[in-house]
Amino acid sequence: MIRVSNRRVKPTGVHALLPPATGWRVLQAPGRVTRAALGRVDHVLVVTPHRIPESAWRTIPGLKALQALHRRLGKDGTGRPLRGALGGSVPVTLGALPGTDQGSGKPASRTPHREAMPTPFALLKFAGDVVADALADEPRALAVIVHGFQADDEGRVTRAVLLALGARAWKAPAFRKESKPSSLRSIHLLGLREPLDLGRTLAEIEGANLVRWLTALPANKLSASTYRDLLGALARQQGWDFEWLGEAALRKLNAGAFLAVAQGNATPDAGIARLRYRPKGTTRRQSPDLALVGKGIIFDTGGTNLKTAPHMLDMHTDMSGSAVALAVLQALTALRSPLGVDCWLAITENRTGPAAYKQRDVITACNGTTIEIIHTDAEGRMVLADTLALAGREKPALMLDYATLTGACVYALSERYSGVFTNRDVLNDLLVRAGRESGERVWPFPGDPDFDDDLKSKLADVAQCASGGEADQILAARFLQRFVPEGTPWVHMDLASALRKDGLGQMPGGVTGFGVRYTLALLLDHGTELKQHAG
Repeated sequence: MIRVSNRRVKPTGVHALLPPATGWRVLQAPGRVTRAALGRVDHVLVVTPHRIPESAWRTIPGLKALQALHRRLGKDGTGRPLRGALGGSVPVTLGALPGTDQGSGKPASRTPHREAMPTPFALLKFAGDVVADALADEPRALAVIVHGFQADDEGRVTRAVLLALGARAWKAPAFRKESKPSSLRSIHLLGLREPLDLGRTLAEIEGANLVRWLTALPANKLSASTYRDLLGALARQQGWDFEWLGEAALRKLNAGAFLAVAQGNATPDAGIARLRYRPKGTTRRQSPDLALVGKGIIFDTGGTNLKTAPHMLDMHTDMSGSAVALAVLQALTALRSPLGVDCWLAITENRTGPAAYKQRDVITACNGTTIEIIHTDAEGRMVLADTLALAGREKPALMLDYATLTGACVYALSERYSGVFTNRDVLNDLLVRAGRESGERVWPFPGDPDFDDDLKSKLADVAQCASGGEADQILAARFLQRFVPEGTPWVHMDLASALRKDGLGQMPGGVTGFGVRYTLALLLDHGTELKQHAG
């Protein structure tokens, strides 16, 4: 029996702002599935190809009782989880993965043939659906049996199910007198050919859930000062260097773009956080291989150009980009990445009031660029401007930034995809492939220089945005690019997929944690190609 622990110490103090301990373990028992193993769980989830192999009915104890029901439903049961009980006692959910059978119409053989797997996104969505059914009874111990797939596909399906379990068993922050924690305590992976290395999958689960937790916290709980304290505690826990550039320090750095947004806040506690991870054998002074930059607007009123109530309701989620950058850093640290990483988080509110910045103000950023303010609700690009410029001074080999930046990107792509932009056109194909393979889909937008015509100003070097909303996601990226050193490869992600009420992939409705799994796929699966194209 192989045990993979996913537990953490119960948080106290500032740690209470972090997600509570996951509370469940993953146990692997490769080989034959026994009745004894099934007797130790409260629910069984069986996943097979679309054409369920005869071996499943024979070798999984008690499953044959569902065969008659499966045949009776026929096409009506396609794509839907099938409910029953093993041996008349242990509840079972049977999910047949649609679109996987390339058979000739003959019954599947004992040795499974090569199936045409669905896209990673479709696989994750299927996993989310069957896991939701399996968790409906709130089991404490859940067995997962993935049967009938080739070896590589068996691992792929198992990891998708585990990702879905991590997403669906998670509980959002709740501030009721009584809040019910997740009941799940153990996941038993039964019947695998060989044990799986689940380190990265667990890191992806933890990372996405960190994003979901922080993004869901109300702004009076995750204020700029408590966010700072949280980061300090995480840095001590993870072994990161931590630096907080408060408003006084930022004034010395002439970071006028960030400070323009912060000046309307009730309290002067805004700042830019810098977290530094270096693998063993490298020095802290070495230039980072990677700079992660995140927009951390902990509440956005729109400033002087005040939002309406419906558009302001969920603006505590406008810090999602900072949570993604932080979660990627956490995942890379957990996986002992050989990359040296700097993580920069721009943390402030965008409030209204007598001191708030105004339209037609002229602001100077820390790289000397002067900016004419056009709309105070375009604050994200302002705080990112100085943060990108500061991150660029460290000469990273690659810069990635994340931001819930524009409604235009949502209008263009819906909440199913996020937008990506880069100063290296050769990267666009790779960016799309990483999204397709990870199940976190992205689409690139053009960044031709003539878009800058819409950002011309008679007063300053550049206008913050255009007065109209046309192609605002592209104009925002063109604006940000001015603050990235010309020789530094850069990718900007406009997080249109940060929230989706109907769910996305394996995620239920709400905050999706989008961006963590994508970035790990880009860096870990395509690192060599990324380096070649970005160089």
